Amino acid sequence: MRFLIFALAVLGILASADAAKAGLSTTTRNLDQATFTDEATQETEDQIGLNRGKRRAVQRRLTRLGFDTKVNGKFDEPTRAVITRWQGARGYPQTGFLNTLQHKALLTETVPAAQASTSNEAGEDRPPRRRRGGGAHHHRGVGGPVGLIGGVVGGLFGRR
Repeated sequence: MRFLIFALAVLGILASADAAKAGLSTTTRNLDQATFTDEATQETEDQIGLNRGKRRAVQRRLTRLGFDTKVNGKFDEPTRAVITRWQGARGYPQTGFLNTLQHKALLTETVPAAQASTSNEAGEDRPPRRRRGGGAHHHRGVGGPVGLIGGVVGGLFGRR
């Protein structure tokens, strides 16, 4: 497994070496300005097909980006206000509703590193489980009879 990880890391470095040599792109991008100025409405949001789980994902992403909102799967007044603030900060028309472009931009927006390290990796809105005392603690690396004996002795004389 370690070799596979090492091989993928080396492959990634080699693949990115050409991109690093290339430098910044000087080609201009022809983006349709209307794409960014189209106002989102309840209709455009309905076209996205946001079920409760997808609405919760939107709320979690907004919170991770610093736009705190309650993660309940409902786009109520407080959530609409947060969406409006996010739209204003990103230069979109401030409607409180999402369209396909805004939804995609929101979900793919990079979360600042300081906030990403404190967020729950599983993307859940409940705190991670904590280990409590008791029970056997499993350690990697030692197996066979030595691991069995170490586990038993560690269980008997572990923290209390």
